[in-house]
Amino acid sequence: MTVRRYIAEVAATLRGLPVQKIVEVTDVIEIARRTGHRVFVFGNGGSAATATHMACDLSKGAIAEGSPRVKAISLCDNLSLFSAWANDTAYENVFAEQLENLIEEGDVAVGISGSGNSRNVLKAIEVARDKGAVTIGFCGFDGGRLATMVDIPLVVGNFCMEQVEDVHLLLEHVVATCLRGHRGPARDSAVASKPESSVAPR
Repeated sequence: MTVRRYIAEVAATLRGLPVQKIVEVTDVIEIARRTGHRVFVFGNGGSAATATHMACDLSKGAIAEGSPRVKAISLCDNLSLFSAWANDTAYENVFAEQLENLIEEGDVAVGISGSGNSRNVLKAIEVARDKGAVTIGFCGFDGGRLATMVDIPLVVGNFCMEQVEDVHLLLEHVVATCLRGHRGPARDSAVASKPESSVAPR
């Protein structure tokens, strides 16, 4: 790998992004903002850092004059609770058990997994679906299981983990920046809507 090749591969990945899916993610979070629902974000390793970054940007960077603020929460940041669930049960439960306490119908769950196969992310998405939340997956590679489970899969078609993580961070910046100037989604309702064309079978 060379510097030029790395940059060229990221650029090629950006050109292949599913723009309509990014619009759908932005619209769903805009509806959650309008209706007072919460956005929960979670992932492991570099994806945990992106989850924290995304919650920060949605909470602060997406503030739009005249609009409610996004209620965004990263499930990666309470180390005491995180480690309690990991130590006392299993690491695969660290996000799902937090959602059991918090998530409600109409909320939004954003799972971030480079491979799309992180067990604790998948388990949390199962809980979110069962509770009636809208589910979003930031995936890499071929999307993995995560892409088949969520309402809106946002797949970065690249098999280099570092480049996938680069693009995931860029995508959350795109979403937060668009929300800052958002004028409302094409679809609106009393709760966040699940785009019918993207709903995974249960």
